[in-house]
Amino acid sequence: MHEREASVQPPTEQQSSRAILREALVLWAISFGGLVGTRVIGFAIPWVGAQVKAVAAALFLYLPGHAIRKRGELLDDYAVPDWPWTSSSAAAQFKRDAIWGLGVSLLLFPPFILAFFGFLELLPHLPRELAQALTPYRGPGAEIAFRLPERFWLHVLDQFLVVALPEEFFYRGYLQTRLGHAWGEGKRKLLGVPVGPAFWMTQVLFAVGHLGQLHFWRLAVFFPSILFGWLRARTGSIVPGIIVHAISNLVLMTLEASAFGR
Repeated sequence: MHEREASVQPPTEQQSSRAILREALVLWAISFGGLVGTRVIGFAIPWVGAQVKAVAAALFLYLPGHAIRKRGELLDDYAVPDWPWTSSSAAAQFKRDAIWGLGVSLLLFPPFILAFFGFLELLPHLPRELAQALTPYRGPGAEIAFRLPERFWLHVLDQFLVVALPEEFFYRGYLQTRLGHAWGEGKRKLLGVPVGPAFWMTQVLFAVGHLGQLHFWRLAVFFPSILFGWLRARTGSIVPGIIVHAISNLVLMTLEASAFGR
């Protein structure tokens, strides 16, 4: 497969923008409703509630995959690359994607780590209601020391395969592309990448989709999602976003373990 263009194609003659938008929003609503429903059932049946992450992964992979196959389209059209071992061009594309993901991670995380610990120091000085709205934390722990979360390597597999891959496929692969079919790329640019209503709506829906647990601070995922969406638009692939997304979560888990203990 040749390197993909980051642009999206306009809707076909058989599909109006309204129909495309309806499809995208219905699939998002089904996925969000499935997560909320699983949590609600979990209050009565704890085992079901413990499967929220698995349910999310299944919905995020199946729903767009079914819609794409039903239209006879290819996953390539939704920023999903070929397996790197299938051809030399696919291997070269995967290498480029990995460099983007790892390179952005290396640039991003030093300031993020400083901001994390600086924010913890600031929290005790904020009004209690504001601190509770902004974060689940209450300030630094009694003893800050570098610690990895327990069963760290299981978390690595979990974050890459169960969290980042399904979420990036659904939001940046399917949803950002599909909304682009309806609304186009937009005329404004963000660091050289066209961003318009489709781009911003994707990131808003990603943030709102995290309100299955009703905490205001969960909407903060809107900000890293801008980076994930930018990477998808810049590279034409969801792989860099998967890498940054998973590593971001792992770094945050490590910072939490280091600040508050395992």
